[in-house]
Amino acid sequence: MPLWEWFADSVGVLLFLLLFYGLCLVVRRRWISRHGGTFEFSVRVRSGRAGRGWILGVGRYTGDDLEWFRIFSLSPRAGLTYRRNELDYVGRRDPVGVEAYSLYSGHIIVSCRTPQGPLEVAMSPDALTGFQAWLEAAPPGRRLKDR
Repeated sequence: MPLWEWFADSVGVLLFLLLFYGLCLVVRRRWISRHGGTFEFSVRVRSGRAGRGWILGVGRYTGDDLEWFRIFSLSPRAGLTYRRNELDYVGRRDPVGVEAYSLYSGHIIVSCRTPQGPLEVAMSPDALTGFQAWLEAAPPGRRLKDR
C-alpha cells in the first residue's frame, strides 16, 4: 500500500473519530437535559492566577442539588455536586481581563461560600435569577438554614 493511501486512511479514521466524539457529546447533553433542564454553568477550579482556572460546563438542578457537568466530557455523571443548604450567595461581578475569553459570552461571575471554602461560578444573568430563587426556596417541610 502506498504511503499516500496510509495517510488518507489515517485522516479518514481521525475524521470519523472526531465526528463520533461530537455525536456522543450531543447525545450526552440530550440525556443530561432529559432529567431536568440544563443551563450554561462554568466553575473556577483553580484560583491561583487571576483569570485562570475556569472550566466550561452545564448545570442542572435536581431537588436540593446543583449538579455540574464538564462540557467536553463523555461521562454521564456530574463532575461536581453542590447542596442547596451548603451554598451561600456572596456577590457577583463582571469578568475582567482574560476571564472574558475563558467564559461563555455574556456570563457574570458569582461568588459563593461553601463549607469547603470560597467558590466562583459563572452563568448568564437569567440563570443567576434562577440560581438565587433556587437558593432561597426550600421544598415543603424543609427548613432553610439559619443565616
